[in-house]
Amino acid sequence: MALTKKELELVAIGSSIGGNCIPCLEWHYRECEKLGISKQELAEAIAMAKKVKEVPNQKIYETAEKLSKQSNADNESIEPPSPCCCSDTKCC
Repeated sequence: MALTKKELELVAIGSSIGGNCIPCLEWHYRECEKLGISKQELAEAIAMAKKVKEVPNQKIYETAEKLSKQSNADNESIEPPSPCCCSDTKCC
């Protein structure tokens, strides 16, 4: 195994946060405690997961605000994007 059990559990903490899975976060947090991972190490893993997760959230809000500030004339000159996955046609 390339990663230690400790490293895998810290990765699992980040993955649980990224996946919005409270039961997974609670489980892996307890596993980290059993392995003797310090509160400081856990806090660092949680802070990193939070940073990674917040960047796309911030970018989507910035894009939404930018689009909402464009005038109708600006919107008409912009080529519309491909249909999105929330419409009848997939965008991916």
